[in-house]
Amino acid sequence: MSIKTKRDFRIRRHLRVRNKVQGTAARPRMAVFRSNKQIQVQFIDDDACTTLAGASTPGKNVEAAKALGAKAAELAKGKGIETVVFDRGGFAYGANLKALADSAREAGLKF
Repeated sequence: MSIKTKRDFRIRRHLRVRNKVQGTAARPRMAVFRSNKQIQVQFIDDDACTTLAGASTPGKNVEAAKALGAKAAELAKGKGIETVVFDRGGFAYGANLKALADSAREAGLKF
């Protein structure tokens, strides 16, 4: 008998999303990871299998997510990234991810 955990279901959702979302050098994948203590964002070029930039925050609340979205957008613009593909990583698009995405859009990223 196989016991399924919340993590197993999240990984299955993420694999379903990853079958459709592909990051390139011109339009990298903005991958979001949420742990119990922090939120992390990486800009990934899947063609070259490299991480172009990354940022994280010590908190996990909505204010920290807004700050991380702005910080990630500034970091991406510094690397010459204008448009991205958003990858929520199988996590629910709730208050934190919505705040992060909206703040990144306001700072100038297009997705």
